Amino acid sequence: MSLMLDAARVAAAANVVLLVGLLAVWGRTYREIKAPMTLGSIAFAVLLLAENLVALWFYFTAPAMPSIAVRVMMLLQILETGALAILFYYTWK
Repeated sequence: MSLMLDAARVAAAANVVLLVGLLAVWGRTYREIKAPMTLGSIAFAVLLLAENLVALWFYFTAPAMPSIAVRVMMLLQILETGALAILFYYTWK
């Protein structure tokens, strides 16, 4: 079970890195063109960043969790990492 919790921690940390990268790109874009869609993307990234920072804090400080909860959280974090990686790739392009 600790391997699954470690995988969730790594995925949450990767999400933080990807979201900071997206914020940098979208922030630069917003300064240039002031598009409302870009501002919405920034708000989206800030909320997801907060969620991932809370998840990381929880993964390092929470008492023992049921194994099903660890499995589900790991799966959700990994799916989110995949989605953010795709979004980052196409945003960077």
